[in-house]
Amino acid sequence: MTAADPPGRIEAEHLAHYPERPSAAGRFAVRVSYPAVILLGVGIYAAAGSLGMPAVAASYVAVLVGAGLVTLHEIVLPYRPEWRPQGADVRADVAFMVAVQVVLPLLLSLAATAAFAGWLREGDLTLAGLWPHSWPVALQAALMMAVADFFRYWLHRAFHGSAFMWRWHAVHHSPHRLYWLNVGRFHPGEKAVQFCVDALPFVLLGVGSDVLAAYFVFYALNGFYQHSNCDVRLGWLNYLISGPELHRWHHSELPAESDHNFGNNLIIWDVLFGTRYLPADAAVGRLGLLNRDYPTGFLAQMRTPLIRGLDKRAAGTATPS
Repeated sequence: MTAADPPGRIEAEHLAHYPERPSAAGRFAVRVSYPAVILLGVGIYAAAGSLGMPAVAASYVAVLVGAGLVTLHEIVLPYRPEWRPQGADVRADVAFMVAVQVVLPLLLSLAATAAFAGWLREGDLTLAGLWPHSWPVALQAALMMAVADFFRYWLHRAFHGSAFMWRWHAVHHSPHRLYWLNVGRFHPGEKAVQFCVDALPFVLLGVGSDVLAAYFVFYALNGFYQHSNCDVRLGWLNYLISGPELHRWHHSELPAESDHNFGNNLIIWDVLFGTRYLPADAAVGRLGLLNRDYPTGFLAQMRTPLIRGLDKRAAGTATPS
């Protein structure tokens, strides 16, 4: 490590078993598993839809199969064995996944539909003409992803750049290890703000349920991999997709490293705005927050944003350009 390198980084010559070099079959698997699982998920969704299954149900089938395959990858080819979760981690992350990622979006969707449908109807207003409904589902989903990621990118930077907003986002950065289930660890307050940026606009535009479900399949499967303990090598996809190799740096304990790679699904906005970060000769060091005693339980983290200074992130650590 040189004097110019940020502390906590693990240089290439000191990687040791981070991770162990896989066999020839393993080296093949780490290169094809991500695209294979994404394509399989999309294929399952399309096939189930063609058989008459409702779009939402088809998307959940695809996502559940993908979750099983990502779990298998973590077991067989983990990036770091010491990142395997403990029972307390799993219990908390299951609570976050169910309450914040399943129940809360459903409630927000119902509330938004009830609130805005009447407003649009009474005002004789419509936004449906602003969306290319005649495009194929795949193109509509791709457009939705690019647009939603643009707004999520700037929202994500705001959560890192504002001391007040960071207190809420710190919940997501609190884990000391990454595995796929902690992709859902967000405070409900932040999740509600995210909903207003990456879901509500498309509901108001009248985007079809088949498009929303197709977007959800990629959103979920990429998110599982993004936060996973899977050993992967994405190559050129690291200039398009916000995958695990990039996102591990975003969860670094050090703000100088974690204030990068803000993309939710795509990394293109980080490339464009100069915040992409993927050193070729190093691996990320410790993950989490500077306060190693930050509570990690579900109920405790409902209160942590209300406790000033608990995250130990100094004001003025805004995103570097």
